Amino acid sequence: MAVKVYKPTTPGRRKSSVQDFSDITKTKPERSLTKMMNKRAGRNNTGRITVRHRGAGVKRMYRIVDFKRINLNEKGTVVAIEYDPNRGPRIILVEYPNNKKAYLLGYEGVKVGDTVMSSDKKIDAVPGARMSLEHIPVGMFVYNVELQPAKGGQMVRGAGLAAQIQAIEGKYAQLKLPSGEMRLVKKECMASIGRVGNSDFRLVRWGKAGRMRMKGWRPIVKGKNMNPVDHPHGGGEGHSPIGLKSGPKTPWGKIALGKRTRKKGKASDKFIVQRRKKKKK
Repeated sequence: MAVKVYKPTTPGRRKSSVQDFSDITKTKPERSLTKMMNKRAGRNNTGRITVRHRGAGVKRMYRIVDFKRINLNEKGTVVAIEYDPNRGPRIILVEYPNNKKAYLLGYEGVKVGDTVMSSDKKIDAVPGARMSLEHIPVGMFVYNVELQPAKGGQMVRGAGLAAQIQAIEGKYAQLKLPSGEMRLVKKECMASIGRVGNSDFRLVRWGKAGRMRMKGWRPIVKGKNMNPVDHPHGGGEGHSPIGLKSGPKTPWGKIALGKRTRKKGKASDKFIVQRRKKKKK
């Protein structure tokens, strides 16, 4: 995918760019693989706002993507490449010999007519193939990686991302994640070979507030622009600095901006070989 830039006819257009949809081969989604997506505007099941600045946005259907790839040992043919408004990468519509259809994450270099396969045995290590980490050669790039066997892909699903297999020892495979973190994953976990497609998605400049509203993001106000009753950073004459000895705070008075929030003794700590940021001595 490329990024298109238009003539700067307006201030909003001057700063913005859009995706190039020339790789899309089908515009309407498969009806049997879509469902309504109810918007919660950042509220949880009790009605409290747990994610601020969310609301409104363009209505969109949710495309049911198969992250498990449950059709084992069956060759699927790529029928179409589609746009998904709910994620950065493209999705591909795959049809299996039993006339079943499924949406999968699009990978780099995919074309209509290609065949993809998922297997619990060792198969050819070609882009789009899916098998256990123990069967994938060391050094290869993978995406849509499982954290627990048979649970479905949970890691490395964003546009243009890939993890690299560093080693396979004992019960675990060692992966280098896109963040730089080195992590152990059970070698029975499944992963797809290749890199997630649509890598230029991160280069899109949204340009104006209106496009963010269409995505469902409401305006964000800095704490220093508020009153003291509304935020710890509020108050003062003019555009004052934060001015707190204890450092920046959240709206609820907790330390923010750099404070580590990960709890010690987490069950998954033993699987992290190296964090993405080295601890300061």
